[in-house]
Order: sequence, then C-alpha cells, then structure tokens
Amino acid sequence: MAIKPGRIYRVPKNRAYTRKEYMKGTPGSKITIFDMGELVATDKFDLEMSLCAKEPSQITHNALEASRVAANRHLLKMTGKTGYYLKFRVYPHNVLRENKQATGAGADRVSDGMRRSFGKAVGLGAVVRKGQKVMTIRVNLPHYQSGRDSLTRAASKLPMPCGIAIEKGKELLKL
Repeated sequence: MAIKPGRIYRVPKNRAYTRKEYMKGTPGSKITIFDMGELVATDKFDLEMSLCAKEPSQITHNALEASRVAANRHLLKMTGKTGYYLKFRVYPHNVLRENKQATGAGADRVSDGMRRSFGKAVGLGAVVRKGQKVMTIRVNLPHYQSGRDSLTRAASKLPMPCGIAIEKGKELLKL
C-alpha cells in the first residue's frame, strides 16, 4: 500500500498515543540522525538560524526524514563537511494509527462497521506547537544564504507553514 499524503495526519485528531509497549508491531522511526555536520566545535559558527512552525501541527517521520535529507544535501554541497551544524529539535513520539478499509467491488458492504476502532500502527508523528523550533542550523557569515536556502528547502517538505528565525549573529547581517 502506498504512503498516504502528509495532509491526512497534519492535524492531531486524538490524544497523543506514545505507549508502544501496549501495541503490537509499531514501526521504527525513519529519521535516525538528529545531528549533522561539524559535531565537535559547534560554537565556532557566527550565525544560528532556526526553522519555526507558524501553526500547531503534526509531522510524520517520513516528512521529517525528507526535510533532513533536503537540508543536509544542500548544506553539504555548498559549505562542505565541516562548514555547518544541523540539529533536529523534534522527535516523532506519537504513534499514527489507521483503520484499514476494503477497496474494490462490494467494499461498501464489507467495511461498514467498527466505528471508532483502534486501528493498526502505520507510522510515527511529531506534534509541534506554534512557534516551536523544528530544526536549527549554524553556519559562518559567508554561508548565510546557503543556510537560509537549505531551511527553505526543508520547509517545503513539511506539512505546515514555517518561518526562519535568526537567534545568533543578527547584528552581523546588514538586513
């Protein structure tokens, strides 16, 4: 079965369900790497920018991994291996469930019942609040534009509108 679009899981409908020990067969998280780039001397960078959520939402682990790959690939190409530091600040704890429906001829008779059924675990999601940081990038001043571009590319993979906030080094920029 194909992966459903992220807009289906964007709004958290029920309470967050994180107790994996009570569920059989919960899937593992697709995003496994949360720190990338220069991991040793992270204080040497001039600028620190974050991708912030503009509205409350839920991000699937597939979307988080896609945004990580997009941001990391662009930064790696533009700044090199040690020219940046990228950190993800959210973790997909929430177990997403789905009640499978039958398709094809006569499916309307088959999959009528089981209202409010528990469902089968199909993925994981990270619940974010309005204004919460999703990821943070640290770069030096010459690589400001490439860091900003990588955050923009990562934001296009997420299911909610995002903004870019500059936490450190705003006085160095001539904005």
